[in-house]
Amino acid sequence: MAGIDAAFVLFVLFVAGIGPLLLYVFVRREHDDRDVLDRSDAERVVRRDVDDE
Repeated sequence: MAGIDAAFVLFVLFVAGIGPLLLYVFVRREHDDRDVLDRSDAERVVRRDVDDE
C-alpha cells in the first residue's frame, strides 16, 4: 500500500510541476505570433481610421 501512496504522491508532484510549465509554453507560443507595431501604427489600429489603399 505504501508503494501506491508513493506513486500517487509522485504523480501529483509531477502534474503540479509540469502543468504550470505547459501553461507557460502555450502562452509564450501565442505571444510570439503577435504582430509588432510601432506607436503610430498601433494608435491607427486602435482608432480604426486606416485607409484601405
